[in-house]
Amino acid sequence: MDIIQIVTLGIIASLLYIILKDMRGPFAFIIILITGIALFLAVISQIGSIIRLIESLGQKASIDGMYIETILKIIGIAYITELGASITKDAGLGAVASKIELAGKIFILLLAIPIISAVVEAILNFLPQA
Repeated sequence: MDIIQIVTLGIIASLLYIILKDMRGPFAFIIILITGIALFLAVISQIGSIIRLIESLGQKASIDGMYIETILKIIGIAYITELGASITKDAGLGAVASKIELAGKIFILLLAIPIISAVVEAILNFLPQA
């Protein structure tokens, strides 16, 4: 699915939502939910090629696979969190969306701790010993 198809699908779903939200609110939300899932599935193959490229660059740069894997997990958490928060915001549940975003940030921070530690250790190794 190319970008024109994706944008067209999004516009059609948005128009259907606007038309149906007053008459059939739950049905309109289901249209948005299904559209979001369809769009996510449409770009998943592109995400796979990006992941392969990042892994390839990491191998060429001799970066430890653990760091590349952690970065990819962080990116995945960010996208999944954004998708979940957007869906709940569309449902009118802004408070739940903010909790999803908070949980995503906490999980990202937890995953980033080894990378942060490695950076601090590298900096400390460059500083002269007192």
